[in-house]
Amino acid sequence: MRAMSRRMLLAAVLLGSSLAGAQAQDKSPVKLGAIEILTGPNSRYGIAIQRGFDLALADINKAGGVLGGRPLALAYEDSAGAKEQALNAARKLIGRDKVPLILGPTLSNEMFAAGPVANDRKVPIVGTSTTANGITAIGPYVFRTSLPESDVIPVTLKTAKDKFGIKRVAVMYGNDDAFTKSAYDVMKASLEKLGIETLTTETFGSKDSDFSAQLTKIKALNPDAIVLSALVEAASGIELQARQLGIPDKVFFIGGNGLNSPKLGDIAGKAADGTLVGSPWFIGKPDAANQAFVNAFKDKYGGDLPDQFAAQAYDTLFIVAKAIDAAGAPDSEKIKDALIKVKHTGVMGPFSFSDTRDPADTSGVVVLVMKGGKFQLLQ
Repeated sequence: MRAMSRRMLLAAVLLGSSLAGAQAQDKSPVKLGAIEILTGPNSRYGIAIQRGFDLALADINKAGGVLGGRPLALAYEDSAGAKEQALNAARKLIGRDKVPLILGPTLSNEMFAAGPVANDRKVPIVGTSTTANGITAIGPYVFRTSLPESDVIPVTLKTAKDKFGIKRVAVMYGNDDAFTKSAYDVMKASLEKLGIETLTTETFGSKDSDFSAQLTKIKALNPDAIVLSALVEAASGIELQARQLGIPDKVFFIGGNGLNSPKLGDIAGKAADGTLVGSPWFIGKPDAANQAFVNAFKDKYGGDLPDQFAAQAYDTLFIVAKAIDAAGAPDSEKIKDALIKVKHTGVMGPFSFSDTRDPADTSGVVVLVMKGGKFQLLQ
């Protein structure tokens, strides 16, 4: 009996050692989910984000991956900018693919649909471009690495007032999108706090292409500037039509995060010159890490330049990889607990999460101005 007990104990030890060895030698990919807008009118945001992820993925795997040598992999789902599609993508990634974490979705509207699903299923979800108020209030499994508009827009408006002396503005915003409506709420509060008069507030829909009625009314009021909350497609159309209707160049646009894309200059051309936006990142930052990122991005994508959305995505995947390593396993609960503690210095600068799972550091916000179709630091 005693001999049998010893044999059983030995067998248990050997089995445990075997399982530990198998786990240590596990080189299967750790697959994460990503929900981004890869088709449709707002795909320029999602594709920039996808490119940032893919560049980081290559760098992380080249350096050895995660968990002692397991490659990281991404399973992409295209939301096409539709809330229902983002919701279904989250369900598929969690239910079918069993991913331990989801990146995205692209827009705040989509996160308000997909975030509750991930939170209910206790799978962390990390937005890299969701800046509306209330995102992380969805629940404890919802994180974001993008600075909310409430941290960026006040800096932009105060800079415009101090540098250009603006006193009277017209406001335009998309009233059928959570992101643009949330940014408008921040703009309204900031303008009131700064004592800047709002002459009129005009709205439009995300599918609108004719803004002449709103702009004709604004032209007659002769504001110092037009404060605009829109996604880049609508913003480009508004700026083009404003100049076509004779609103002079001295009446410049002040935008939220949706305007912070090189596509604004590509589409609107000279009409976009003078546009001001706040940003947590700038392509011309001289530090070595940022310049290496910019050059690697250009090399990988045929000379195309990264934007803020690509930079945020690039850093985010490194932040997530650190959390996976700290968790010690591709386990959703452990990754969630590790994420809140991650500290990372990347192309965006130093990063950590606040207690509310938002970016903790806002010191890097800069104001950019568009000149010759390209953004540059406002001097």
